[in-house]
Parts: sequence; C-alpha cells; structure tokens
Amino acid sequence: MAILVDKDTRVIVQGITGYQGSFHTKLMLEYGTNIVAGVTPGKGGAEVHGVPVYNSVKEALAEHDANASIVFVPAKFCLEAIVEAIEQRLSPIVIITEGMPVHDSMILLEKAREKNVLIIGPNTPGIITPSQCKLGIMPGHLFSRGNIGLISRSGTLTYEIASKLTNSKHGQSTCLGIGGDKVNGLSYIDVLEMFRQDSQTSAVVLVGEIGGTLEEEAAEFIKETRYEKPVVSFVAGKTAPLGKTMGHAGAIISGGRGSHASKINAFTKAGVHVAEAPSDVAKIISELGL
Repeated sequence: MAILVDKDTRVIVQGITGYQGSFHTKLMLEYGTNIVAGVTPGKGGAEVHGVPVYNSVKEALAEHDANASIVFVPAKFCLEAIVEAIEQRLSPIVIITEGMPVHDSMILLEKAREKNVLIIGPNTPGIITPSQCKLGIMPGHLFSRGNIGLISRSGTLTYEIASKLTNSKHGQSTCLGIGGDKVNGLSYIDVLEMFRQDSQTSAVVLVGEIGGTLEEEAAEFIKETRYEKPVVSFVAGKTAPLGKTMGHAGAIISGGRGSHASKINAFTKAGVHVAEAPSDVAKIISELGL
C-alpha cells in the first residue's frame, strides 16, 4: 500500500481561486489527482478548471466525499481554514502556505492531535505517490514509480534528487516534504515509521538541512530501533555561516546546535549512508543494489 495518498485519495483544495491554488489545481488534475471540490469563502458557486467551488469545507463535504485537503490560503487567514478542515477530519492536510506565524502553527498542530489528523507542512512542497496522486507543487514529470521512499525539508532538493533517482532507474514509492518552517506536522521519525511499515518501500532517502535537531533525532531513532531498511542521507548547508538563516525559517544554526557537522556525525553513528552531494544519492542507491 502507498503511504498517506494514492489513486483513491479524494481532495479538497482550500484557496482554489487564488493564483497559486488555481495554477497548481490544474497541474494536479493533469497528473491524475482526484480533486472533488475547492473552497474559497465568498466564491461559492464558481468553478476552477471544472472543479466546483464552495464557501466552506462543510458545504463542500455536504456535496462531495473527500478525505484530504491541500491548503493555498494566505498565511494570515490560514489558521481558520486549516482548523475547519481539521474539524471535518480531513487527513492528511497538506499546507503549502509559507510564513505562518509559529503560534498559529502550534495551535493547529494541537487541534490536529486532538482529532487524530495528520498535518504535512506548513511550507511544504507536498506529497506524491508517483503515477497515483500528487498533492502538492512538485513537478510531476521528475518522479517515477518504484521502491525508494524520500523525505525532505527542502522542495528544490526533493525535485533534484528525485530527478536523479528517476534518471538512474530508481523509482520512488512516495516522496514527502515535511516543510521548512520551525514548527511542522509530520516529522522525519513519523515518516520513517510509515516507510518501515510500507511493503512497497525498500530503502529511504532522507534529505536534511542545517538548523534544529530533527535530523539528529531521526538518526537516533534509526540507531535505537535498528531500522531494517537502508537509509541514505544528504544534508544541505555545509558552508552556511553561524546564525544565518538559509532559505527556510528552520534552517538556522544557534548555539552550535543543528550544525552540518553534528547532523553528519549523528547519521554516520547510526549507520546511515551519507551522500556528499545530491548527485551521490542515486549512486549510493545503485551500489546498494536496490
């Protein structure tokens, strides 16, 4: 089985009438994603690329059977929109929106835990199960069906590494961006556990970056649980100066914690295969005979 999304996933697009929402709805539909409805308050009755638009998630669910949401709502209105999706128990909820206030993210994650709803993001490129469902903004043509699971904090590196895997005939089972903000829903550990239980995933690629301790925590999890599947890691930000935010809100080293060296050291101790450059990931996978 695929993790989280597959050909049977039925999607509501929140913020569908905005530029980003409309643009990516078209691309997701072209990929084959089953988008059943869109939501923009005050725009009920409209259509976007043939998808009916409603004023609320509740209204959309009264007319359509949906089980997932993707959010393109601007940051200052995002919390209200996501809470509505949580209350209707849509899961997963993929939050593309960047720049959500940290306090808002903490509120929505607490509400999601209460309702047992899975949050991907905020500030994520989304999730894709190649040839089945794309719930995000990633270029679908770079991905191919296979047995390599991919987790990342960076959208661009996800695309680059997936492309190199595809070109090396290493297809992917599912690729997921956990998001580049300081506070996120699903963590590396959550997704590693999903991949562990997924019979279609034979190995995992973990793409990290400087800042925070999520990568170190993932390494400890791999070591402590004697993770059975091979893991290949690449960590971006080797040359980043101390205290400088590099692209993502979460990508900042403070007090010596979250450095490139500490993450590489943690992965090495956990028996993870460490790639020096994104182009090395596919080479390592090939050397492992996968």
